[in-house]
Amino acid sequence: MSIPKKPDPAKLVIGCFMNDKAHLEILYPLLEGVAGPVDMISAWLDFNYTVYYAKEMGSPLFRKVFVFKNLMEQKDLAGIKEKTNAVEKQFAESDRRCVNIDPGYLLASRFVLATGKDYSHRIYIGKNIYADLTLMYTKRDGFVTLDWTYPDYASKNLIDFLSKARNKYLLDLKVYKGTEHD
Repeated sequence: MSIPKKPDPAKLVIGCFMNDKAHLEILYPLLEGVAGPVDMISAWLDFNYTVYYAKEMGSPLFRKVFVFKNLMEQKDLAGIKEKTNAVEKQFAESDRRCVNIDPGYLLASRFVLATGKDYSHRIYIGKNIYADLTLMYTKRDGFVTLDWTYPDYASKNLIDFLSKARNKYLLDLKVYKGTEHD
């Protein structure tokens, strides 16, 4: 029989892409309002891997990824996705998004994104939200993509950034476990 144990807290990661870099000035404090202080921010990352969003959002699109200081409970991902969906709506123009916000979390073994879209590899986590296992981490290869990993999350630049965020997470987790948390 397996014995349930409390899951480790996770590092909140929010990926955003937008059609205008100027949106970042307004978006940044809104994300901090949802998730608390930011720990790390990526450079502007290429978002030239798909034309899927071009019809709705235009092009070119620009990506930034935020890693947040406070560790989160994994069970809170669906609620965070609800809040980021509300932030997306604040930027919408004529029912079209100008900003896409993808919250997820990082653990030592994996990177998971929240989505409102069901599919065979996605697990329902409540509030009409699904968890998408996006990357797995192995000691030998680091982050490993899966057949369904979005092309931008499979890019070397984003994987390198998430690897640095994982290192920071491991340090934060060590501190967390060194304090009295049950």
